[in-house]
Amino acid sequence: MSSERDLTKGSVGKALFWVSAPMTLGILGTLLVGLADSLFLARVSPEALAAIGFVYPVIVALTSLSIGLAAGTNTVVSQAIGKGEDQHARNRLTLHSMLFATVLSVGVSVLFFFAAPWIFASMGAKDKVLEAALSYIPYWCLSFPPMVVVMALNAVFRAAGNSTVAATTMLLQSLLNIALNPIFIFGAGPVPALGMAGAGLATLIARIAGLAGLVFFAWRTGFIRFDCGPAKNLPRSISKMARVGIPASLSNAINPVGMAVVTAAVATIGDAAVAGFGAAGRVQSFVLVPLLALSSGIGPVVGQNWGAGEEGRARKALWLCFVLSVLFGFALALLFLGFADFVANLMTKGGEPAKYAASYLRVVSWGFFGYGILVTANAAMNARDRAQWSMWLSAARIALLYAPLAWLGVFVAGYNGILVASVLANVVTIWWALVACHAVGLFKLDWAIVATPSRWIVDATERAS
Repeated sequence: MSSERDLTKGSVGKALFWVSAPMTLGILGTLLVGLADSLFLARVSPEALAAIGFVYPVIVALTSLSIGLAAGTNTVVSQAIGKGEDQHARNRLTLHSMLFATVLSVGVSVLFFFAAPWIFASMGAKDKVLEAALSYIPYWCLSFPPMVVVMALNAVFRAAGNSTVAATTMLLQSLLNIALNPIFIFGAGPVPALGMAGAGLATLIARIAGLAGLVFFAWRTGFIRFDCGPAKNLPRSISKMARVGIPASLSNAINPVGMAVVTAAVATIGDAAVAGFGAAGRVQSFVLVPLLALSSGIGPVVGQNWGAGEEGRARKALWLCFVLSVLFGFALALLFLGFADFVANLMTKGGEPAKYAASYLRVVSWGFFGYGILVTANAAMNARDRAQWSMWLSAARIALLYAPLAWLGVFVAGYNGILVASVLANVVTIWWALVACHAVGLFKLDWAIVATPSRWIVDATERAS
């Protein structure tokens, strides 16, 4: 395919750049939708702003499932390219990934639609806040399958070293969503003001348009073909994708699920705290776009190089990601020392929510570098076909550190206790990520102390898998 890029030759830094840089714009566009929702809904009512604070971590958790499935597609396709498999085999993998994504996403959508009232009520949403949250859900559930199929197709393009297509699709879809938001939220001409439901409808329309455009482009460029024997090796393809995709989905979903648990702890303080915490979380997602782009870029680089037997290049790329995560994370922390209040007021329209959001940004930003190391390590392990490692690493961060420390913190020190718990969870996880990468051969540590923990983690993970 002419759109493919060989990531097994030349500078490792350039290979990482050519895949990651376009994804910065794509991910930025996607996250801008969350920021736009917050900005618009803050001007609808306090209940709408609080409602999006409850909705956001849950839908991010479900969206993360699609990211995990895309990781499975990326691993299988990128390693196939590295091994030099023919185009018919890769065409089949594309069709198989789309089928896999469709079936799973429809099932998740149906389950979430019926479970949503219980989920939000258990998180602490009630009365008008709960009503506003539930008005968003039907449209979002309908939009979920198109989004997941787009993610799977984007993973095929990224695996081929061409993230420009994926990034362009994400950006254009996001811009359409943002443009439609005020029309359906506030009303325009014959369109009534729908509030939260309007935000969901805008998302549905944008995602359907994005899917239609990407499928057409993939067909025109030869990524989708039906003369490749579509049914051939279907069970084997699904098995390979599931082996990476299911653990990777759980790994990606664990963090937002943990955020939902932590949001429940924040809800014990009040709706203003939930609104500020949710707004700051969306700002965090926005400013961490370069780190998320690195995690998108490291997968194809590791996958192609590992498939081609160039393990040293894969390790070098991962080390570069770690260094960039540290530098960028500390730069953000210093930036928020001076601008946290300004950003918080912009996102919440002032008041009590702004104070909570500003506190979050000033404190939690000191752990951003650790989160960058975690997500790039997880992406590299997924591409290495060791997705169970990333799953257990993410689970340990949430279940052993963040969630219990947040609930302990809220009882001991209130809102500040939750913020400190976030920093501690990110910093401690750095060590676990380095040891895990060392154990699976993606990172070289010469420290003597690594030997024993590494062997213990290898044995424990293999037994659990």
